[in-house]
Amino acid sequence: MLTIDYYFTPQSPWTYLGHDRLVRMVHAAGAAVRVLPADFGQVFAASGGLPLPKRAPQRQAYRLVELQRFKSHLGVPMNVQPQFFPVAGDDAARLIVAAERAGGSRAALTLSGAIFRAVWEQERNIADAQTLAQLLAEHGLPAAWLQDARSPEVQQAYEANTAAALAAGVFGAPSYVIEGEVFWGQDRLDFVQRRLAAQ
Repeated sequence: MLTIDYYFTPQSPWTYLGHDRLVRMVHAAGAAVRVLPADFGQVFAASGGLPLPKRAPQRQAYRLVELQRFKSHLGVPMNVQPQFFPVAGDDAARLIVAAERAGGSRAALTLSGAIFRAVWEQERNIADAQTLAQLLAEHGLPAAWLQDARSPEVQQAYEANTAAALAAGVFGAPSYVIEGEVFWGQDRLDFVQRRLAAQ
């Protein structure tokens, strides 16, 4: 059975655009997935990337064009300039880590999808603890995970995810890594699917 290492940030629009497709691929192929939110502030610093506000105006403008294109092409509901963006994602990332540790990849994938939709469909603030608590409740997930997310063990796991992303050569979100091969971006999911089929 192949395993996909799934690296992302909870506020990434590109990860949101590919998330449901990835979940369907994993189920169809009978593959395993490790849900690995990482600190892309550190990843960008190490790999030469820039956070959105520091990118050139031309790049920022083209990003919006591409988001609109993919939103229309994929038929995914999306506010390309939501109210709560940019938004800090560390608390949401640690909550996903806690979900993976306590409930496994299925729970982590479910929660990740809820967090992506909260940002890009529902215009909710994922940096707010109450919003995160509401998302857990709405999906029947344990409220205790919010407290677990503040533990040193979860912080250590989050840091380990970031170190693993760097070691794997990851430089952008989302990245899907299969047996050391990096597939960067939701627009590379066709290649992920071919890789899964080849197995």
